[in-house]
Amino acid sequence: MLKRLRRYIKPALWTTVVVTILAWWIYGTDSTMVHANLINNLDELHTYSESSYQNYKNKHEDTTRPTKTIRIEGEAFTSSDNCECTVLKDYEGATGEALRTSDTGSVTWKFNVPEEGAYTLKLRYFTEPGKSAAIERSLLVDGALPFDEASSVTFDRVWTNEVDTFKRDNRDNEIRPSQVEVPTWLERSFKDSQGLYADPFLFFFTKGEHTITLEGKREPIVIDYLELYQEQELPTYAEVKLQYEANGYQSPTNVSVKVQAEHAVRKSSPTLYPVSDHSSPATEPYSVSKIRLNTIGGNNWRMPSQWIEWEIEVPQDGLYQLGLKIRQDQLRGLFSNRKLSIDGVIPFKEMESLTFNYSSSWKMFVPGGDDPYQFYLTKGKHTIKLEADLGEVSSLVRTVQSSMLEINRIYRKILVITSADPDPFRDYQLGKRIPEMASVFSQQSDVLYSVAEKLYELTGEKSDKTAILYMLAKELKEFSEDTDIIPRNLKQFKTDVGSLGTWLLTVREMPLQLDYLMITSPDVQLPAASASTLESFGHTVSSFGHSFIEDYNSIGNLAEGSKKVTVWIGTGRDQAQVVKQLIDDTFTPEMLIGVDLKLVDMSILLSATLAGQGPDVAMMIGNGDPVNYAMRSASYDLSQFPDFKQVADRFTESAMVPYQFNGGVYGLSEQQIFDVLFYRIDILEELGLKVPQTWDDVYKMIPDLKKNNMEFGLPILNTKIQQSPALPINEAFAMLLYQHGGSFYKEDSSGSNLDTEIGMSTFQQWTDFYTAYKFPVDYDFVNRFRLGEVPIGIDPYTTYNTLSVFAPEIRGQWAFTLVPGTLKEDGSIDRSIAFNGTSVMMLDSAKDKDSAWEFMKWWTSKETQVQYGREMESLMGESARYPTSNVEALAELPWPVSDFKTLSEQRTWVKGIPEIPGGYFTGRILDNAFRRVINSSENARDALYDQVLYMNNEIAIKRDEFGLSKKARGSSQ
Repeated sequence: MLKRLRRYIKPALWTTVVVTILAWWIYGTDSTMVHANLINNLDELHTYSESSYQNYKNKHEDTTRPTKTIRIEGEAFTSSDNCECTVLKDYEGATGEALRTSDTGSVTWKFNVPEEGAYTLKLRYFTEPGKSAAIERSLLVDGALPFDEASSVTFDRVWTNEVDTFKRDNRDNEIRPSQVEVPTWLERSFKDSQGLYADPFLFFFTKGEHTITLEGKREPIVIDYLELYQEQELPTYAEVKLQYEANGYQSPTNVSVKVQAEHAVRKSSPTLYPVSDHSSPATEPYSVSKIRLNTIGGNNWRMPSQWIEWEIEVPQDGLYQLGLKIRQDQLRGLFSNRKLSIDGVIPFKEMESLTFNYSSSWKMFVPGGDDPYQFYLTKGKHTIKLEADLGEVSSLVRTVQSSMLEINRIYRKILVITSADPDPFRDYQLGKRIPEMASVFSQQSDVLYSVAEKLYELTGEKSDKTAILYMLAKELKEFSEDTDIIPRNLKQFKTDVGSLGTWLLTVREMPLQLDYLMITSPDVQLPAASASTLESFGHTVSSFGHSFIEDYNSIGNLAEGSKKVTVWIGTGRDQAQVVKQLIDDTFTPEMLIGVDLKLVDMSILLSATLAGQGPDVAMMIGNGDPVNYAMRSASYDLSQFPDFKQVADRFTESAMVPYQFNGGVYGLSEQQIFDVLFYRIDILEELGLKVPQTWDDVYKMIPDLKKNNMEFGLPILNTKIQQSPALPINEAFAMLLYQHGGSFYKEDSSGSNLDTEIGMSTFQQWTDFYTAYKFPVDYDFVNRFRLGEVPIGIDPYTTYNTLSVFAPEIRGQWAFTLVPGTLKEDGSIDRSIAFNGTSVMMLDSAKDKDSAWEFMKWWTSKETQVQYGREMESLMGESARYPTSNVEALAELPWPVSDFKTLSEQRTWVKGIPEIPGGYFTGRILDNAFRRVINSSENARDALYDQVLYMNNEIAIKRDEFGLSKKARGSSQ
């Protein structure tokens, strides 16, 4: 993954430069010539969806704010539905009763409001152990959602480093500590989980009786109470300073207390772990060649509402100033924002928004700048918390998000008339057929231009963050003035709208890296953040010298002792480091077996094995590798181990099919990735369509989609996981074949079974989707799904992770369900699908096969798979949720309850594709036949039949090569 990212860094930088130059060239310094209508108050725009919080808030903006606090005790609930509710007494240090609720069902409280008005709502809760994900609930008021954002409100858990002193491996590199949860009582207001609103939600209540309902979406929770209250207005620093003087507070002298940032005591996310920085010899602690976990944050600390808290010991009462050694080197053209609180309280208004501007080097940041703010602290321990916050950018983001929804709405109307590939010379009369289009485009042009100008005002520069806004604003203005130019510019317009979606994602990210914090008396001079020129030169020279003697390719401890296993892993360095950490923490100490883990390119595995230089175990390899190696007597038959059956029971039967050959089993399943049906809730409702249950339902909905120039998406090629060099079998064809009761190969594996009637008719059905119904042959599902061009389609379930993170503008407007099935004579629906994945195998050359087998059992166990999955999600976020094959482990990963039920049901229909000699040819011959049908209009049956002949020849050649044909003949006699 990291290698692929590096490949695009330079092109991305060039793109940024070119786009920025174009924006400057187009607009210069006098952009007002293009747009005269500059919108000053963005929140007054009426482009928000009717059910958005912004509209709800606007309607009740002038409502009174009663000062009376209304507390609703958790145990005093009125009713519950499908919820495991338990009343607890004096739970975890709390006095009185509390209510424990499960991750499903709903709980309702009835209460009386003595005075009409708008209230803020908060919850006191205990972070009950669960699946380590954020707690998520929907909030209903009087039985209905008050606004869309209330459908998903999250509540933090608390994390900390597992150890205070970081362990080191036997090469003297510090090992990243695991992040462990700290169950605790917390208070949190109900606020936007995406960080688009800086203040907590306001809820309007009339005088009288009302109900509040919390619906479980993810994780259990213990509720002490809910409370309706009013947020207090924070004083300014000037007011606080006057109070200092009135109280006679004084500053101490010669006091300096430093806390290393990587030793934070509490965090809101397990992704906020210590990280190593080698960029400067001034970073503390420092080593020129060894890994020192000396900072925290960076790109991991970028999402709104993420917070980190430190403890600091103050030697005496008095006024102190705060110093932060920081670096913000990732957000060019914008600033990172943080909210600072001390002992859980924001001391004054200016601490609601601390801005950290872009700089490639480390800086010493002092709140208040040249006239530092002073904070009164008493002797003893205090906590300092920094929380990522969008600050002034939040209103810009939600404005653009609402604008994008409007633009997409009109784009879909254009799509209905012109299709995604319009004739540039045809007059579609868009201005007449979509009367509102010109005015909407004109208004949204003004909106985007106003946002760009506001962003320019905040940052003082025009950059890639403003360029796309200016360019799309100009494009929309031109479209509104001359609608006839839209068809010939529609493709570019779609690209620009996609870029705006990317802007929405990246502008919310506010990374910040910390080295240390300091509390000092005003007379103490803070240390320099950067190293001197001489120190930097020495660091560069020494680093270069050590690059010749340090082994940077080995991961973690080198194996020691009598029992050793060499393991090759074919994935990214991040994944390899997590695996090695788990090995050193659990496997080696428990089994007393050392593991040399090496990160290698798996394309050399076969040649290395044949040369006698291969590993004992290869992991994260393609599904076809274990059997392909077994044919060459290079992989070991795992079924010979006496406890193999118990290990195989960890997976579904289908997961083990690809590793079975000639009576043996040559691999264990790691990942099992299968398809589900994704659909846009909003678009299907607009079109009046229901989610299809069978392929007959799909055929019925195709005309309605086509009438609106929309598509149904079928998978073409799964590139989301590591693939072997052979072309994989198309997932859509495999799904249809299995639903019709077909198979790919004959029972004795002597030839292809695709020339049967079932195989031929299935191939005909598959190709008809592209010839008769004109399904898209090659397309980007995620982008077209976001835009609404493909509002429904089949894709691997891991796409859920991508959409959850990278498509925030359609949050809550999509879902996934079971794939369409084939209706059987008995009325049942067959929803069979195939799967892709990765595996782990033992090489036949392994010297200590028992130790290698112990490693494979440990790696595929429930505990290890759950821990690895959670560590990867901690490391890389929700988009890296691990698609484990272990049935019990998948249930322990932090999926929302309803989504996991869908996955579990679909998994029961998964079937494995067996591997046979020459089977690698199947994907190729299918693709060749498919291309001949859709490109050359060949008869589907003839095209497939011709290719099956090639397939059977290849199978026969391979069976002869491996001596399987003789065995088959001998057994038949």
